[in-house]
Amino acid sequence: MQTMTEGDSKIGVLIANLGTPDATDYWSVRRYLNEFLSDKRVIDYPAWLWQPLLQLIILSRRPYATGANYKLIWDKERDESPLRTITRDQTDAIRALIQEQFGDRVLVDFCMRYGNPSTPDKLKEMVDAGCDRIVFFPLYPQFSTATTATANDKLFEAAQKMFKQPAIRTVEPYFHQPDYIASLANSIREGIAASGTEPDLLVCTYHGMPERYIRMGDPYRSQCMETSRLLLAELGWEEDRLITTFQSRFGPEEWLKPYTVEHVAELAKAGKKNIAICSPAFSADCIETLEEINGEICEAFEHAGGEVFTYIPCLNARPDHVAVLTRMIKNSLEGWA
Repeated sequence: MQTMTEGDSKIGVLIANLGTPDATDYWSVRRYLNEFLSDKRVIDYPAWLWQPLLQLIILSRRPYATGANYKLIWDKERDESPLRTITRDQTDAIRALIQEQFGDRVLVDFCMRYGNPSTPDKLKEMVDAGCDRIVFFPLYPQFSTATTATANDKLFEAAQKMFKQPAIRTVEPYFHQPDYIASLANSIREGIAASGTEPDLLVCTYHGMPERYIRMGDPYRSQCMETSRLLLAELGWEEDRLITTFQSRFGPEEWLKPYTVEHVAELAKAGKKNIAICSPAFSADCIETLEEINGEICEAFEHAGGEVFTYIPCLNARPDHVAVLTRMIKNSLEGWA
């Protein structure tokens, strides 16, 4: 057996995002939704109650509608979803900056919590390549049990099965970091300038979650509200020019309010005919932004009498965003590289 010397030791940086189906057909989408909706961090109902409902009813119908929505945004040239494309672009840009300082000793790659490339596969690849230390970075600015926590869970679950287990550091949420807030503000200024019209107000829409999770101790809502507060201050606007809402409600429970799709319609009816909308909880554009916000939510606004709906893209692979993410990674590498 070949023995690895100290000089062969490498450090892995594994960037994680939510995930995506491999294709838009029924079975590809069903496999993805089954993994996603079977996660106890996402849906915490007892398995005896939830799994029959999921397998027999939800997954018999929902993959058709979800697949049709993915088709609307699918990158046909690369045959993949925008989330995978953007996450790869982010990773490539981060890798270039990391290797400028650390060379090939630090390996940078990405994985998905659900679907491919999977977290266990990418962790194994890094360990097999000689990485005995891993920096794991779930790309969620605000912490949530259904995003950051479950991404960490999946990594540690994979590590539990390894005979040779690497040391692991996870990167903290960055919802309040000044350079992240500055990047958001820059993207909003540029998006408004490109639209050629000044909005009546900016809607900051965040992915929702059941109110019950907040009562159980999840800090997500407070971190979202802090991001909005800091963003308003960075933009230098009056308080009434920015509102915070929550989207993507699922199931019968009460979720965080106000619901974006209903609230934008109320705004239009109240005379706010020109709005801009951004989604600070997403590090990359995905089905929830490209199809839900710029589709369903836009339609709700226009049907209620709204006239100008300006969608501000996620930060994606903007240089200032990549710089934020790279700085966070370098902070986590301190003492290792």
